[in-house]
Amino acid sequence: MANQEAKTEKRSAALSSVVYAVFLTTLKLVVGLFTNSLGILAEAAHSGLDLVAAAATYLAVRASDKPADKEHPFGHGKIENLSALFEALLLLLTSAWIIYESILRLFFINAVVEASIWSFIIMGISIIVDYTRSRRLYKAARKFKSQALEADALHFSTDIWSSSVVILGLIGLSIANSIHGLAWMNKADSIAALVVAVIVIYVSAQLGWRTVSSLLDTAPSGLAEEIERIAARVPGVVDAHAIRIRPSGAHTFIDMHVTMDGTVTLKDAHTATEVIENAILKEISPADVTVHVEPAGIPKQSRKNPKPKAKRRT
Repeated sequence: MANQEAKTEKRSAALSSVVYAVFLTTLKLVVGLFTNSLGILAEAAHSGLDLVAAAATYLAVRASDKPADKEHPFGHGKIENLSALFEALLLLLTSAWIIYESILRLFFINAVVEASIWSFIIMGISIIVDYTRSRRLYKAARKFKSQALEADALHFSTDIWSSSVVILGLIGLSIANSIHGLAWMNKADSIAALVVAVIVIYVSAQLGWRTVSSLLDTAPSGLAEEIERIAARVPGVVDAHAIRIRPSGAHTFIDMHVTMDGTVTLKDAHTATEVIENAILKEISPADVTVHVEPAGIPKQSRKNPKPKAKRRT
């Protein structure tokens, strides 16, 4: 039941993001066509890109919740990692375009920006909507350890920055038109956009690196040592070794070997593995834990790669 509630909450957060994106795209497109404002139409195109990203996240969250099958014995959690990587690349591409446009406007062309009341209204609505959905997505991402929702939240957080930059640029333009000698403020939006682009590149690169690490099955730093300590606290366990960790979306697959006294019964050994699994699940969840018990006194190397003895020739 709890698992189903988690799926429902994740999908609800992702779907709400899609609904917000449809609302903003439609609003900006209608106002842009009505006022014939190229700036607002450009923002409509930007929101259309957000809609594609939000839709991809929603589909990824739905697909990642599918149970494991014969073709995907470890489940479909990697789909979330792929979705997060897609959004990180999308953010980097958007930042590159912003830098290009900013440099172009600063040094090569004189772009005319119209500071109309509609521009302020649309940007204000965008900030409110983006703040609301990014906050909800971040909350769900932290709760369910979802990289796809985290990437979506990051995407819309950057939209808040970009909308704020547009407003600053519009304010600078209004001041430049009102006060003689402040014509340089016409470039304020381009300078601010450059700063935002650099911040977005830094944050999205960090997210992209974490995503690639997950796709390459890189174990989280220190997790193996933590699992070893948890297992060592269980009575009867001599040591824990050969710990293998495979992250997949929000899920973690753990495979490990423990050494116990070779005289314990099979029933006691099985009980010990359940105690170990439950202890690990209290600290690391959701997870799939497999524990293999070995008798003490056998060298570790021979446990992994037993070498057959050569037969004597008679």
